[in-house]
Amino acid sequence: MTQPIANRFPMPSIERLPEDIRARLLAVQEKSGFIPNVFLTLAYRPDEFRAFFAYHDALMDKEGGLTKAEREMIVVATSSANQCHYCVIAHGAILRIRAKNPQISDQIAINYRKADITPRQKAMLDFAMKVSTEAQKISEQDFTAIASHGFNDDDIWDIAAISAFFALSNRMANVTAMRPNDEFYLMGRLPK
Repeated sequence: MTQPIANRFPMPSIERLPEDIRARLLAVQEKSGFIPNVFLTLAYRPDEFRAFFAYHDALMDKEGGLTKAEREMIVVATSSANQCHYCVIAHGAILRIRAKNPQISDQIAINYRKADITPRQKAMLDFAMKVSTEAQKISEQDFTAIASHGFNDDDIWDIAAISAFFALSNRMANVTAMRPNDEFYLMGRLPK
C-alpha cells in the first residue's frame, strides 16, 4: 500500500543500515504496520537521522503544558504554511488519532483560525505561525499575548522549537520530494 518514497536521493536498504537505525525502523514497522517514508529518506545520512529523531523525540514525546495533540496541531498548521505535503498528511494522521477527532487536521491545515479548537489553541497557533513565517518580527508583545492564554515560558519555548524544527523538516521533505505513505490518508478517520 505504501507509495514510493522519493527519487532524489538513493534510499539505503534496511539490511545495510547501522544496527540502531535498523532497529528503530523495524520497531516503527511493528507498531504501525509500515515504515513511514521520513525514516527511510533520512536514513540516507545516519548521523543526521540520529540527531533529527533525537530532537524530534525530545520535542514531541515529552510531557508538559502542551498536549501531544497540541504539539501535532503546531506541526500541521506550520507545515501547511510551508507547503509540506508529507508533514501535513503524516502529522495530520497523528493529530486525528491523538485528538480523537477525524476532522481536526483538515480544519487546521486549511485554516486553523476557523477550526474547532479553543481560543488558547488558536493563540498557540498564531504564535507558532509567526515563528514559522516571520520569526524576525517576534516581539515582547507576542510573548505577552500568548502568556495571557496561560502559556508559561517552557510552553512558549516548546511552541517555538516545534515550529522551528518542523521548518527544517518541511524543507528537507520538499527538497527530497518525500511522499506520504498511503496508510496515513486513512488513519484516524474512522473508529476502529
